[in-house]
Amino acid sequence: MSEPRRSIATVCLSGTVEDKLVAAAAAGFDGVEIFENDLIASAASPAEIGAHCRELGLSVDLYQPFRDFEAVPPARLRENLRRAERKFDVMEQLGTDLVLVCSTVSPEAVDDDELAAEHLRTLAEHAQARGMRVAYEALAWGRFVNTYEHSWRIVRRADHPALGLCLDSFHVLSRDGDPALIRTIPGEKLFYLQLADAPKLDMDVLQWSRHHRLFPGQGSFDLTTFAGNVLEAGYTGPLSLEVFNDVFRQADPKPAAVDAMRSLRLLEEQLGIPVAEPAPELNGYAFAELLADPATATGLADGLAALGFVETGEHRSKAVHRWEQGGARVLINSSASEPDTAEIGALAVESADPLRSARRAEAMSSPILPRERGPQEAGLASVAAPDGTGVFFCDTSAPDGWLSDFRDSATPPEGLITGIDHVSLTQPFDHFDEAALFCRSVLGLEPEEVTEYAAPFGMVRNRGMVDATCSVRIALNGTLVRRGEWAPAVRDPQHIAFTCTDVLAMAERLRASGAPVLPIPDNYYDDLDARFALDPELLASLRRGSVLYDRDAGGEFLHVVTELFGSRVFLELVQRVGDYAGYGVANAPVRMAAHRRQRMAASQPTTPPA
Repeated sequence: MSEPRRSIATVCLSGTVEDKLVAAAAAGFDGVEIFENDLIASAASPAEIGAHCRELGLSVDLYQPFRDFEAVPPARLRENLRRAERKFDVMEQLGTDLVLVCSTVSPEAVDDDELAAEHLRTLAEHAQARGMRVAYEALAWGRFVNTYEHSWRIVRRADHPALGLCLDSFHVLSRDGDPALIRTIPGEKLFYLQLADAPKLDMDVLQWSRHHRLFPGQGSFDLTTFAGNVLEAGYTGPLSLEVFNDVFRQADPKPAAVDAMRSLRLLEEQLGIPVAEPAPELNGYAFAELLADPATATGLADGLAALGFVETGEHRSKAVHRWEQGGARVLINSSASEPDTAEIGALAVESADPLRSARRAEAMSSPILPRERGPQEAGLASVAAPDGTGVFFCDTSAPDGWLSDFRDSATPPEGLITGIDHVSLTQPFDHFDEAALFCRSVLGLEPEEVTEYAAPFGMVRNRGMVDATCSVRIALNGTLVRRGEWAPAVRDPQHIAFTCTDVLAMAERLRASGAPVLPIPDNYYDDLDARFALDPELLASLRRGSVLYDRDAGGEFLHVVTELFGSRVFLELVQRVGDYAGYGVANAPVRMAAHRRQRMAASQPTTPPA
């Protein structure tokens, strides 16, 4: 199957219609749907907008919406036909031949399929006389017609070559419609396909539609089955996105359009359309890089040393030092200039084929980043995640791989830490879904269920992204609203979680050495006793070492957390017992409150001695 044409409705993006067109073209879209409100707000004439589209290489695939047309009294029908002729004038100037007509919500309309078919046939005759066509869509909240099966019965009854269907995934799947019957509709009557994903929400369908749609792959709808049925029926038009979302309509349109294109390519891949090379198998983390200012870098080095890491190498041309223990590798890059800086600057995954991973990333709208490298240094390929974190594709076993960029100074020690379990990245609330789509499309990770919890500073969302063997886990976190400035909270925390074979033994060592372990209050352990009735000896060990505990159907989770380095980064040691699959999210509010106490204590002025 060849690649289909890709289109996007201007309503998906922020800005003026000119902003939206430029963004759509830059992202690689073939065409656009012009949303009427965008046109009305523009100072450019329809002819000028149409010409601009052609200059950008965009076709105008659809003009929409035309509302409340059918099954109305004769006087209203005459007014509607006059209104339609004016819209046909606009379409002619834009250079499109297809208009979207939504099923009526008018209080003047009547529940009469025969009358609706008669009126739509009349409209189709007017359209055909102008060389145009009409795509009829059943709104999920339509007054009488709210399913695609009902809209098809009316279109079939009208029986006019210029009248067909527009199928919108949201309107079908939000009502739990069965898309299997789409395959029975003749392909030539499927005039247009609109795609949108959405989270599963229990709310009014109109509000759900207007505010919470998502790009394919970001929500819970089975778009693969839906779109697959449309294509099997013989649809040959563009795959078009129509996504109403409050966040997208405030975001920079250029990256939003790139995200939209990425979502379509992922969907096409799921439909069996070869748009990118399959994601190579991953085998854990090659390294995680921490970017810090020199003073904070020293603190990070001390923290890693307290955990049993050893500095094993220095980069040949950059201010980067390699720290290792077992299979865990951390790079400390001390080139940041802003004081109190510490952040996860880059991740590196072990890829079975780094070059193929890089080619897939580019096909999924993630271009390879330019990178300065010295003579004889490894040619590592990296891309930028939506939050700016670099993602490298590595093969550490290669003789000319990234390790050769370092002057070795020590042998990696064996210890209780054996590797990187996961990396946690806090996302701005308006990039949370974009980050999940990036992980899914570029890295081939699969999303886990979204969880939400009440934290000291508001509701927080958490979603794990994992590969097939759980060797690469990325935990995405985000606050549902932006935090205030009223206290020195820990803003956008990030952390690296290391796998540990015995967290309790490690906690004892850390306590004895005075390592910067985050103290956990007694109230937490009293509650653990009430909830889980743990063995008293285990509970005492947890309390003594400030070790956090969680349990699910698969097993247990023990984890200990360090204090903050800089303003937002901490380290974590985790032990999964049995088949525990989570991240200890239930303990996050306790950890967040403890980190805030640390920040509050650090911000208090010291009293000079008398």
